Amino acid sequence: MIHPLVIDRRNPIPLEKSLEAYPEGIIFPVDKPYRWTSSDVVRKIKFILRNHFNTKNIKIGHAGTLDPLATGLLIVCLGKACKISEALQAEKKEYIAEFTLGATTPSFDREHPVDSLYPAEHITKEDMRKAAEAFVSQTEQMPPAYSAKYVNGTRSYYLARNGEQSDLKPAAIKIYSSCLLAEDDPLAQTLTRPSYGEDALHNTFVVKKRIASEENNPVVRYTENSLLDPSQLRSLPRAVLKIECSKGTYIRSMARDFGATLSSGAFMSALRRTASGGFRVEDALDVKDYFDKL
Repeated sequence: MIHPLVIDRRNPIPLEKSLEAYPEGIIFPVDKPYRWTSSDVVRKIKFILRNHFNTKNIKIGHAGTLDPLATGLLIVCLGKACKISEALQAEKKEYIAEFTLGATTPSFDREHPVDSLYPAEHITKEDMRKAAEAFVSQTEQMPPAYSAKYVNGTRSYYLARNGEQSDLKPAAIKIYSSCLLAEDDPLAQTLTRPSYGEDALHNTFVVKKRIASEENNPVVRYTENSLLDPSQLRSLPRAVLKIECSKGTYIRSMARDFGATLSSGAFMSALRRTASGGFRVEDALDVKDYFDKL
């Protein structure tokens, strides 16, 4: 059994100059910044550690990808610790997620422009609470088309970006807990929420020319025309959920299902991973604060 050294806020010890001082490897729980990819974090740390240890022969990776628009706990493994990265990735995860109601996007998050609008005036806080708690009974989930799942040897997001259909299958998951947080809950305040008007991604959100909707279908679809006023997006209702789930759960897909349960639409507008296994984001290192000082 491998027992790597864990360096975090509780144990922010300075590194020795020799990599040989860490035969079992090192685990660095870090707080991934907004807009950084998980690979960006690993690349930066690898560059710094190569200089610190004065060697190019460094094995480094992470235990579970976070999307660029998400923040929070990313477990970085160095040396022999990489051998247990899959086991670390399989641990239970905890997230704080914000779902914006009344609209959907093709990717179920902020990466793509709104493609449909739905009524949301009928949704109450009690409706949101019940919809959040209903996830606990879910055992299967349909992954997003814009995901890294392989479909006949090709990433699903590649097919989606090229306008091709991907034959995705439901995946087995487990939701351990799911609850609605109050707007003033301290956990809700930890989410990174860029202004819709200032966020470049949201400047691509488009208003679309109305087409007819079916009588029993509340969705109003549009064709591309012009930019949507950011204030309209800011005025949409939102729900913040605390979710404990298994590996392989797509919080974006939960946003889609959350909207459908409420006879509306929804997309994930903010996400923060707060725990993975026995690691918590409160103990995670700031990427720049710790590594830039080596």
